[in-house]
Amino acid sequence: MGEMTFRLDAHVPGGPLAEKWNRNRFEMKLVNPANKRKNTIIVVGSGLAGGAAAATMSELGYNVKCFCFQDSPRRAHSIAAQGGINAAKNYQNDGDSIYRLFYDTVKGGDFRSREANVYRLAELSVNIIDQCVAQGVPFAREYGGLLANRSFGGAQVSRTFYARGQTGQQLLLGAYQALERQIQRGGVTMYPRTEMLDLVVIDGKARGIITRNLVTGTVESHAAEAVVLATGGYGNVFYLSTNAQGSNATAIWRAYKRGAGFANPCFTQIHPTCIPVSGHYQSKLTLMSESLRNDGRVWVPRKADDKRRPTEIPENERDYFLERKYPSFGNLAPRDIASRAAKEVCDEGRGVGETGLGVYLDFADAIKRLGADVIRERYGNLFEMYERITDENPYRTPMRIYPAVHYTMGGLWVDYNLKGTIEGLHVAGEANFSDHGANRLGASALMQGLADGYFVIPSTIGHYLGSNKLEKVTTEHPAFKSAEAQVAENTRKLLSISGKRTVASFHRELGKIMWDYCGMSRNEAGLKTALEKIARLRAEFWRDVNVPGSDAELNQALERAGRVADFLELGELMCIDALHRRESCGGHFREESQTPDGEALRDDEHFTYVAVWEYAGEGKDPILNKEPLVFENVKLSQRSYK
Repeated sequence: MGEMTFRLDAHVPGGPLAEKWNRNRFEMKLVNPANKRKNTIIVVGSGLAGGAAAATMSELGYNVKCFCFQDSPRRAHSIAAQGGINAAKNYQNDGDSIYRLFYDTVKGGDFRSREANVYRLAELSVNIIDQCVAQGVPFAREYGGLLANRSFGGAQVSRTFYARGQTGQQLLLGAYQALERQIQRGGVTMYPRTEMLDLVVIDGKARGIITRNLVTGTVESHAAEAVVLATGGYGNVFYLSTNAQGSNATAIWRAYKRGAGFANPCFTQIHPTCIPVSGHYQSKLTLMSESLRNDGRVWVPRKADDKRRPTEIPENERDYFLERKYPSFGNLAPRDIASRAAKEVCDEGRGVGETGLGVYLDFADAIKRLGADVIRERYGNLFEMYERITDENPYRTPMRIYPAVHYTMGGLWVDYNLKGTIEGLHVAGEANFSDHGANRLGASALMQGLADGYFVIPSTIGHYLGSNKLEKVTTEHPAFKSAEAQVAENTRKLLSISGKRTVASFHRELGKIMWDYCGMSRNEAGLKTALEKIARLRAEFWRDVNVPGSDAELNQALERAGRVADFLELGELMCIDALHRRESCGGHFREESQTPDGEALRDDEHFTYVAVWEYAGEGKDPILNKEPLVFENVKLSQRSYK
């Protein structure tokens, strides 16, 4: 490992936790309205974080360019979120508070997140709901008209606001309307079907991006005073995940190779309730919202290889394993814990379905208690989706679910102001590492994306611009020309190999290596095996990949080849990170580090830090930098949901 060169200053403001954000906002430099118009800001990504940030900054008067690879910002992957968004409103009067949401999130993340960031998130959660209601987001309401709440994994209070099982879609439409209004006004220029392929850094500052128009193949440069990446997570490194097939890591990975620190890449989240894999021809997995665990009971047969239909297995021969193991949280144990428990019973041979990789999520009790109509009102579209995919009716027979890769807690490192290790580069939403530690609680992704986009980035970008005298830079600058040449060279290389194997076959093989050795559980020998296999696979990719067509037109094989090339490098960094972290925490479960009853065992003495990896150049080992995590408000304790 080389010498650490990053100065990892998290810039956390002083003073008591509850006053940090307000104090920070007061101390921040402001940009006057006439000067805002002179600044161009690039936002890559148009989901909840990117769409909200672009709309809000344009409302403030900045000149914004927003890029997405979909044909419309409406198709950003935030649309797929189902179950809800957390906020500490305490409408149910059940003991919630900003501090409790903060505490649940820090504990849920297994004490591996930065306290100040998480507290700010809890604080802003309250404003987000008001903002979204004002935009017309149709949240579910109680009989008397008040907003309804449901409970969610990792919490004992009901603080999750929802719109049936399509909360992400409704929130995205809210942000999208705000964005479209600014596009119409001329404050935002939208670039759909456009992919970012490089970050341009001049004098140590992010000053623009290189893009490819996915329809015409044209490579273009865009200059700006600051760049915001809001490009989502990297779960598709596993090939099979709940992410849309287009979701990729290219934007953050190319930024990493330009000097942005990558934090905790091994912290990936496996979601416990996904429709099980049905065959090797499959290209993605479908998520069933965690909200279903409010009314569905998770169980498997007590004896191994019990092939009877679920309705034929009597109550006393069923094992409701989450209720048995975690009586105080039951079926609402956090995702990492519920996922490992499901894997465990399947490893014992008690899994259900043809593959034996599945557990039941059973609504019979809830339907008996509440009636089918109430269940239909809460989860109708989820039940419909499940039936469409599996041809089984969950009102009559239990759903079958199994854990699958879902969310990534790792991402580019950012300070309190969401600024990366490169000046002028800001990162929002799932693309940054900031708020979830080693495991994200359910209904917190939408909350973080909107907090970053509506409330944090618009303030902190102003502070960055107000604190720096930026020279005018145009795309004629040599840095743009050289980055463009590099992109062209990379494309030429991919098209010239004309080997025998498809891009998808490489991606599928990488995914299997990652799932087997760096998935739900990891160990030293397995991670070392993975590193050897990935290195071999990457060499073969550059020798034998087949990318048909040309770069002067729509070419999806070319798009995917670039993304898979990045995944082949990112997968390696994830395994390096997982190997170095010799402890278990949250979604990172090292078999060598567990309690006698098989729970994650942290090593606070040696690993209470954020691992921030720095690119050291082609073929060189990445450099590890550490940001120590200090807990002043929460006592480090063994996480228990029993």
